[in-house]
Amino acid sequence: MRTVINLVLAAIAGVLVWVLISSISEPIAFQDELNRRQDAVIDRLKEVRTAQQLFRDVTGEGFASNFDTLDQVLRNGQIPIVSVFGDPDDPNFDGVIRYDTIYRSALDSAIALRLPLDSLRYVPFTEGQKFDIRADTVTYQSTLVNVVEVSTNYKYFMGPYANPRFARYDNTYDPTKTIKFGNMSTPSLAGNWE
Repeated sequence: MRTVINLVLAAIAGVLVWVLISSISEPIAFQDELNRRQDAVIDRLKEVRTAQQLFRDVTGEGFASNFDTLDQVLRNGQIPIVSVFGDPDDPNFDGVIRYDTIYRSALDSAIALRLPLDSLRYVPFTEGQKFDIRADTVTYQSTLVNVVEVSTNYKYFMGPYANPRFARYDNTYDPTKTIKFGNMSTPSLAGNWE
């Protein structure tokens, strides 16, 4: 009888140790995974932001409203580079001011910036989920300006941690929260993680 009681107590102690280890390891695993996945998505959003700025340099206009247009311009477009000979701001300059324009391939710039054109549209840690992208022009302080916003929700890239119950480990975590750069009402390319 004594042996049975000792075995039962040992089993209960083992279960309690397992529960204790689980209660400590789950929040640590969640925080590590949140940081890893969020950092990867932020890095991709920064790449999309750089691509949008390159698009603006190529077109001389606003931003791409979809990834197909962005990809096509970055693969086939040309960036004008203007060289100025003479100083148009110098009132004492008597010579002739000359402008010379050469063109550089946007694809060369995209490669130099290490932009992953084939995967730029996809949210990391998802099975083909694409970023939401919007671009338009708005009136801001009596001026017509180009705006862009690229975003996704945490629930798409957090995988098994997309459950709201994990908010108990991080009170700022909400799987329905959006991570983005840009703003559709003001001319800003800032990310909401900055």
